[in-house]
Amino acid sequence: MDCVVTGGNVKVLAKAIHSLSRIGDELYLEPQEDGLTLRTVNSSRSAYACFLFTPLFFSRYVNPEGHGFRCKMAIKSVQAVFRSLATLEKTVEKCHIELDADRNRLTFTLHCKHGLLKTHNLSFQDSESLQAVFDKDSSTNVLKAQPRVLADTVLNFPPSLDEVTVTVSDERVWFRNHVDQEAEPSKAMLTELCLSSDEFDHFEVRARSSVTFCLKELRGLLVFAESTGLPVSMYFDKPGSPVVLSVTDSVLDGNFVLATLSDESGVQTSDRAGTPAPPADDFMNDELESYLIAMDTSMAAGPSVPAPLAPGRVGSPTATPDPWSPAHSEPGEDLTEVEEEPGRPPNKKFRSLFFGSVYPPGSPLGGHTPSSQKVLASDSEDDG
Repeated sequence: MDCVVTGGNVKVLAKAIHSLSRIGDELYLEPQEDGLTLRTVNSSRSAYACFLFTPLFFSRYVNPEGHGFRCKMAIKSVQAVFRSLATLEKTVEKCHIELDADRNRLTFTLHCKHGLLKTHNLSFQDSESLQAVFDKDSSTNVLKAQPRVLADTVLNFPPSLDEVTVTVSDERVWFRNHVDQEAEPSKAMLTELCLSSDEFDHFEVRARSSVTFCLKELRGLLVFAESTGLPVSMYFDKPGSPVVLSVTDSVLDGNFVLATLSDESGVQTSDRAGTPAPPADDFMNDELESYLIAMDTSMAAGPSVPAPLAPGRVGSPTATPDPWSPAHSEPGEDLTEVEEEPGRPPNKKFRSLFFGSVYPPGSPLGGHTPSSQKVLASDSEDDG
């Protein structure tokens, strides 16, 4: 493979690599006829990201026909090539990328002003294809907004927040920080923002739903979207199904696929199954003060007594069987159990994504692609 990136596209490529570094530690590079693909996945396989740069993105793109080569390398080594994003656009005129499969070398040559050349020779390893199985076009709900709208919304949440919950109704979208069920009500802080459908370029909600996913990956995509000015689309269905965040242009296509918390509370989110009412509009009518006073009054009326859990909630002695438990799993599905330590609250359960074609060629599973896979992942795992 031999390609050249010129002008402002050098910064776009650098921004994409920095966005991928927020998810995984390894960068999977795959030259194809339809462009150069960069992928990564986190260690728990609950977040996957992919950028496809078409040949039009490059001033020169040469990939030998039928040369199906794939490799992976440490993403930090590639990130170091584009270390200074602030001065990259001003100093670098073009970037030459050359892949030498015989020497196991990926060479980045930065042509800077005044005839200065910076050459980075990176070693890599051969790898199988990394691909997440998802179909965003069949999603029930689709939202599309300018990156500034979402960035201003996310800015209201603290940097230490791990997960965010997105709830949609017929005309509005709520963003709120996710609060654990085990958290004490007196110490929990709720931050909630409501956006009208008019704030979005495209607003299609066919079923009211509420999904919870990691906020770090969304922030990473917004950094890239703001630098390129591309709108961000969000595709999702129900709790447990993946959320797909997408940016699309004529010369590039980016997709972030994130696992969501499975619905363990027994609350149904489909309109056909009795959707709970969305948050009251009182929150948008400057009545937050009366809401907090009412909460304080109810908490100060007597000693703190844990409220009884509704039927079907996790931990309830009369809880309904968990649909994701091994006893209720469908044939052909495997569940990975996480042992819980005594005295430690149980980990949240994420319905994971399946990434196909990651087995070695000699593995008996190398040619089998199951339709879904579920694993248990920590809710606050930092993937670099």
